[in-house]
Amino acid sequence: MVRKADHEPAETVGFRHLWGQTKREELLGTAESGPDVLYERLEPVLSLGLPFAPTTTSEGWFDWPALPDLLPVSFPGVQTCRDSFLIDIELNRLKARIDDYFNADLTHEEIARRYPDAMKATAQVRDDLLVRGGPNEAGFLLHAYRPFDNRWLYWEGDTKLLDRPRPDYRPHVFEGNIWFCAAQHLRKGVTEPQSTFTRHIGARHLIERGANWFPAWLRNDGLDEPRQPNLSRAAQLYLDRLDLGVEDLFHHVLAVLHDPAYRKANAGALRMGWPRIPLPGWPEGKTEGAAAALARSAARGRELAALLDTDTPVQGVTQGALRPEIAAVAVPAVKDGRNMTGADFALTAGWGHYGSGEAVMPGQGRVVERPFTPDEHAALGEALPALGETAFDVYLNGNAYWRNVPAAVWRYKLDGYQVLKKWLSYRERPILKRPLRPEEVQHFTDVARRIAAILLCGRDAG
Repeated sequence: MVRKADHEPAETVGFRHLWGQTKREELLGTAESGPDVLYERLEPVLSLGLPFAPTTTSEGWFDWPALPDLLPVSFPGVQTCRDSFLIDIELNRLKARIDDYFNADLTHEEIARRYPDAMKATAQVRDDLLVRGGPNEAGFLLHAYRPFDNRWLYWEGDTKLLDRPRPDYRPHVFEGNIWFCAAQHLRKGVTEPQSTFTRHIGARHLIERGANWFPAWLRNDGLDEPRQPNLSRAAQLYLDRLDLGVEDLFHHVLAVLHDPAYRKANAGALRMGWPRIPLPGWPEGKTEGAAAALARSAARGRELAALLDTDTPVQGVTQGALRPEIAAVAVPAVKDGRNMTGADFALTAGWGHYGSGEAVMPGQGRVVERPFTPDEHAALGEALPALGETAFDVYLNGNAYWRNVPAAVWRYKLDGYQVLKKWLSYRERPILKRPLRPEEVQHFTDVARRIAAILLCGRDAG
């Protein structure tokens, strides 16, 4: 095909949506229609990658700075490719495995027999580590593995024991630093937030499609100040004019990424590139009320960060006098009304099982959907529109369950995962190899209550 000398480039494309089970009927029913009737004219936008389909964006989208133009340094999350060996819910079990790995009296074959994942790294990796000596005690780190699910990770940065250890990331994980994750492109159809908060080193697959971790601060070894803000020059100037700091911007971004109205209005653009962040008075910061507006948004972000961070108790949600609408959510119970004991703590309702390569696969479990009782209805009160019209009783086994998990809480997704169901899948008794502990039953309750509070925050923000 040869382009003519007098060729005029096309400025628009015709789009027609043909998808689903009715496609054949639609084609037959419109066979006599002309293209002007059937096709919508679109002008693809270069900065969005020239999409040939309608793309939903806010009017000011291209005036807002992209996330890396504000917080320029980020790191892909850690990926072990040996999760069953290098990650565990329990520190003592992880340490026992790592001690065996560093035991020179155990052959490579014996390690492979005990821990098949361990020897996916070559024998040379283990040989080199054995020459060095024992485990690195500083390598046992709390790890943001899945939403609301921190684990223990054994981390080595100088070998291929981990597939992608991210040695440049590790130094910036220090006490007092805070992180959120974000993705550069979202899957088609994603509507849930794709960002969570942590103080720990984060996993690549905490976001299903791949997480990039943005810190508020960067380590600054050897200089007068031990840390420096992770800010672009433009962001620093903007905040200076507003007399605000990096953590105000950080929490504002978190609030924006969790705002349902923002995600709906920009659904198309969020599939094409980095989130762009609306900022009052950007870039000069001279708009009247800009500082107050950003501070209000940052306050919402701080509230949200506390709810997303299972290490942070939240007054009225997980500690102290609980709000009535929160106290009614996910109450541990047994069928005969007594306190949970013994076998009641075993999670055996079919929530998870091993797939190929020791990957944990979710199961159906057992939930019973029902109307709210009159007492639950009264306790939830004005929270009902945000929490759903029905309740689920979520079973550990044939006798014990969490009573009254509102529908929106049970179905809540974050970073591509149905949070509560995902947490349960890893703790089915054959996988966990023990019953749940009382504090783990309470953890499920607390996470359900945190989710309820997050949904109520989203309602209030809207």
